[in-house]
Amino acid sequence: MDHLSPKDFILIRGAKLHNLKNLSVAIPRNQLVVVTGLSGSGKSSLIFDTLFVEAQRMYVESLSAYARQFLGKLQKPPVDSIRGVSPAIAIEQRTVGTNPHATVGTVTELCDYLHLLYARIGTTYSPISGQRVQKDSVSDVVAYINQQTEGTKALILYPLEAETPSILWEKLRVEQGKGFTRVKQGDALLWIEDLLAGTHTLVSDQPVYGVVDRIVVQKDNLDNQHRIADSVQTAFFEGKGNAVVEVMGIATKHFSDRFERDGMLFETPTVSFFNFNTPNGACKRCTGLGYILGIEEKKVVPNPSLSLCTGAIAPWNSPVMRKWLTPLLEDPFAYAIPVDLPYDSLTAHQKQLLWQGTGNFKGIDGFFAFCAKQTEKMQYRMLLARYRGKTTCPACQGTRMRPDARYVTIHHHSLVDLLLVPIQELVLFFDTLPLTERETAVVQRVLVEIKNRLCYLMQVGLGYLTLARPVPSLSGGEYQRIKLATALGSPLCGTIYILDEPTVGLHPRDTDRLVQLLLDLKHQGNSVIVVEHEEQVVRAADSILEIGPEAGSGGGTLVFQGSVQALLAAAHTHTAQYLNGTASVSLPKQRRSWRHSLWIHKAQLHNLKQVTVEIPLQVLTVVTGVSGSGKSSLVKGVLYPLLERHVAQSRVASVSCDWINATLTGDLHRVGAVELVNQQALGKSGRSNPATYLGLYDPIRMLFAQTKLARFRGYQAGHFSFNSPKGQCPSCSGEGEQKIEMQFMADIYLPCETCKGSRFKPDILEVTYKGKNVAAVLRMTVDEALVFFAGAPVVYRKLCVLQSVGLGYVQLGQSSSSLSGGERQRLKLAFHLEKESSDQPMLFVFDEPTTGLHMHDVHKLLVAFQALVQQGHTVVVVEHNMDVVKSADWVIDLGPEGGAGGGTVVFTGTPEALIQCAENHTARYLCAKMARAAAQKGL
Repeated sequence: MDHLSPKDFILIRGAKLHNLKNLSVAIPRNQLVVVTGLSGSGKSSLIFDTLFVEAQRMYVESLSAYARQFLGKLQKPPVDSIRGVSPAIAIEQRTVGTNPHATVGTVTELCDYLHLLYARIGTTYSPISGQRVQKDSVSDVVAYINQQTEGTKALILYPLEAETPSILWEKLRVEQGKGFTRVKQGDALLWIEDLLAGTHTLVSDQPVYGVVDRIVVQKDNLDNQHRIADSVQTAFFEGKGNAVVEVMGIATKHFSDRFERDGMLFETPTVSFFNFNTPNGACKRCTGLGYILGIEEKKVVPNPSLSLCTGAIAPWNSPVMRKWLTPLLEDPFAYAIPVDLPYDSLTAHQKQLLWQGTGNFKGIDGFFAFCAKQTEKMQYRMLLARYRGKTTCPACQGTRMRPDARYVTIHHHSLVDLLLVPIQELVLFFDTLPLTERETAVVQRVLVEIKNRLCYLMQVGLGYLTLARPVPSLSGGEYQRIKLATALGSPLCGTIYILDEPTVGLHPRDTDRLVQLLLDLKHQGNSVIVVEHEEQVVRAADSILEIGPEAGSGGGTLVFQGSVQALLAAAHTHTAQYLNGTASVSLPKQRRSWRHSLWIHKAQLHNLKQVTVEIPLQVLTVVTGVSGSGKSSLVKGVLYPLLERHVAQSRVASVSCDWINATLTGDLHRVGAVELVNQQALGKSGRSNPATYLGLYDPIRMLFAQTKLARFRGYQAGHFSFNSPKGQCPSCSGEGEQKIEMQFMADIYLPCETCKGSRFKPDILEVTYKGKNVAAVLRMTVDEALVFFAGAPVVYRKLCVLQSVGLGYVQLGQSSSSLSGGERQRLKLAFHLEKESSDQPMLFVFDEPTTGLHMHDVHKLLVAFQALVQQGHTVVVVEHNMDVVKSADWVIDLGPEGGAGGGTVVFTGTPEALIQCAENHTARYLCAKMARAAAQKGL
């Protein structure tokens, strides 16, 4: 590496973090570099925890000590040196935020540019007349006067307003004191002096105007023009923003330097005026959330396909509450509300009458208002609690923005309109937006930024989202791609872009577009480093780095570096074997048949369009489809909560939820429990580890407690826990390290001086089992522990399950917070695999379980899935990985597109039947994968 130039390579020497074995590597600059390898081999440790952290630290250390105290404190990673580092941007996998104010528009910063766009060229229109609202300036009035014929006489007036005649007379005295001499009422010009003396009188109920000046239009007379401008300015001042010009014998025109029209005063649009995250722009009723706590329509009308007479209004279905509906049933024609039509067939006006009431019919709102007055009774409090939830804010209609923001439009579209349409339609809107020459000059740069960001969102496959979509409702893959599009919105040159599995949640069709985006970023002069396992991305790379050869302690070394062609020839690495066909996920020998199933009827959630679909039991079912087609909505949003409710209600023939427009029927009695296995944290405690989560630690502590020395000293199992005061080191409370704050420098974490990082009291460590103390056992990997605990059946069985799901490299005492999302998901899978088979089979829901998994690890995962099915359980997987799809017994494909273009079931059946569908997106990629698998079997 000494002969390589930092101008051409990023030179990392002696990286030792986690399992990295003094690794040195030269990463080519200005290329698309893919870093791959088995899960846990050390990829993230090298790229994110070493390269990116050091790049950040070097930048921060270049600033002054004063500036550094306001920035994050970064500890230097254990690496000898890194040379050739440029400014780096990392886009990592993060848990979706829970901020209720965050939307797609705010996270991508598109809202900021749209606020600026509307503040600069937006036009305000009165909701009363539809006329444009604008201020009149002195120049506007002078221009109007100069439009008249030369020599035309005109009066410059201002309105004199008073509530009573006495106040008007007092105003006349004040005006006389200011030097004004005449007023005008009707066609008469009257002297103020005569009015005050009683010589003349004013007609009641007719407006009175103060006369500022009488002028003659002389367009070429500069002094005359100055006189007119001064008089107009005086009229505005005296009229408190209002001025009147009467062209003698022709017309009278009113002007106002206030932003008003039709008697309404409007606020001048500013950037904060449109920003619902500011006090000025947020709806006052919901404070910018878009919803308030009230009576939720979906709970009151859980099944909108029912009519009023067949029980659409849930709280009125009891005999006692039926009386609230009686007036409507007895004479529906008198209230103009059909009682025999489905609720969702009623017009907006009819629904309004149903809720607000009319005549003797009090309506749904009246019913709940009555209940609110009866809260001293338990049954009414429970009834209110049952139907209360998040309801659309009636003031802003859920848009979060102050209602008068809708009055400002660009080309007949308000900002609210743009926030509620899919991004793919926004692209068309801005591509065809007609602007004047002046408007183009004002917002040209803003439009470039908006179009760039919209383009990137389209390229990462998010064209189906709206800018108003709340961030908490996004999937993990969607959130990461939004962050990717945000980072690429202002592409730099000479920058290191580091991405962590950007294909998470992407269908192979959308992955093709993502690859093109990464290549475009490279062509702009950047170094793009991607930690990825997806075959399409690996094959598109200029250079490939594979870390391995195995995971955990068996990894941490560079096993390959070079081009795709060189990798295909290097059959000794796991990645090479799966790419060149030496190894593969084989096709099942046969697809399982099934006799029992569940039925989801008329599911409506997000973009699901009255979906009715059959879910087979005791087989492996994969739900797939393009990104945004409705997979997560169907499985996680409908199937899982309905089954949870079924389990809670014990055995019922069918089940529905008040907040979900769907019904679940079928062989529900054959599902004893349901489990959602995702990548969320395993627990709130930072001390959680694989041993405690899987229940390994309890039998291990019992083994130590049964040793001769432990029994002699009276130690129990609790003495061998670092969570208990009986055994934990008192100096560090079982943490194993102590933090030393360094003000503006990075905090230093040093091993505890008392326990030397072991976390236990010294006398506890004196107790050994087969020559190892408890701290040494917790430092063992699962593979090492299998050999060590071969004579302990309970521990050995649990360890075998961990190894079977590909976690043999994980240490028993490794903190759960240090595990990746894929590792956490496999740990949860091991937890259920370890359980003994029961008479009540479970239904498992897996949400994209291949996230973070190498192709070799996917193979192990599928073996675990098949083991669950063999035990009599049902496995439903939301997945895009074609190896998983081809291994399924049954496939449910949603689409055909994402967003509004999806939400329907386009295919159900076996993988062999799916590849016969010529126009199906999933079939196109599955066909190639199955053909390769069949060829490898010699078929």
